[in-house]
Amino acid sequence: MKIFRHYPDVPDASKGAVVALGNFDGVHLGHQALIGAARDLAHANGAPLGVVAFEPHPQEYFRPSPQSFRLTPFRVKARLIAELGAEILYALSFDAEMAEKSAEDFVIDVLVRSLGVNAIVVGEDFQFGQGRKGNTALLTAMGAEKGFGVTLFKPVPGGGHDKISSTQIRDALKQGRPEEAARLLGHYWSIESRVEHGDKRGRTIGFPTLNMKLADCLQPAFGIYAVRARVLEDDKVVSTHEGVASFGIRPMYEVTTPLLETFLFDFAGDLYGKHMAVDFVAYIRPEAKLEGLDALKIQIARDSEAARKALAAAR
Repeated sequence: MKIFRHYPDVPDASKGAVVALGNFDGVHLGHQALIGAARDLAHANGAPLGVVAFEPHPQEYFRPSPQSFRLTPFRVKARLIAELGAEILYALSFDAEMAEKSAEDFVIDVLVRSLGVNAIVVGEDFQFGQGRKGNTALLTAMGAEKGFGVTLFKPVPGGGHDKISSTQIRDALKQGRPEEAARLLGHYWSIESRVEHGDKRGRTIGFPTLNMKLADCLQPAFGIYAVRARVLEDDKVVSTHEGVASFGIRPMYEVTTPLLETFLFDFAGDLYGKHMAVDFVAYIRPEAKLEGLDALKIQIARDSEAARKALAAAR
């Protein structure tokens, strides 16, 4: 999949796509269905399939916060979109220029002149342009005028709501319900980053852990999780392992930066420096302050047994 971050730089060979238009944070089941509809239309039109998204997410521009709300960092989102068959990802820079661009100018400057879109598939409630004044009625009218088709995609219901939303998924993860998040996503939510050296206390009690910090994604509920971990090389999975993980601030040691510590079952090897994705399969319990390493060892053994059962049930 080709990725373009600056719309004026798109070469002629990468124009003329049928594009799915949106933010696509999480690439959940609703997003997958919308991109699938665009893929079908691209095949019917004999055009490439493109996805138009914004980087950073507009909310990060308008309401910056030290704690990320994103379900998917850009690298993860791009990989998920590529897996859906997209040939081109137009990751449009959302900056002051983009924020101030009127809806009409967005259509003309970006969609028509720079991308030369063949057709657009978009959620029926999509809004765009300065002050979110643009809507699908405007997009459809301008498409008829400028020569591109617009297909309005109806929301996919889920989670007891009329539509699956990234907000629902964020709430589920913050409240310790990764199973619900996975049902709405269509895949397990994961934390991806490189394995770092830690204080190696786990080794002293027979439970060596892999230490990872969050990279531009939201913080799920602190606690203990049943997990599946994938070792990645060039975004390809080279091995998969099951385990139990702790995410939080470690009450026994009172660290200030939340950390993911994962103990892999039946594994011996060196993964320092490796890029890993840890899938959150089930929530076991909240964090707890334990009295000493002996108590910690006993608790990890209990958590490991609970995680094994949860992972077996999830297969």
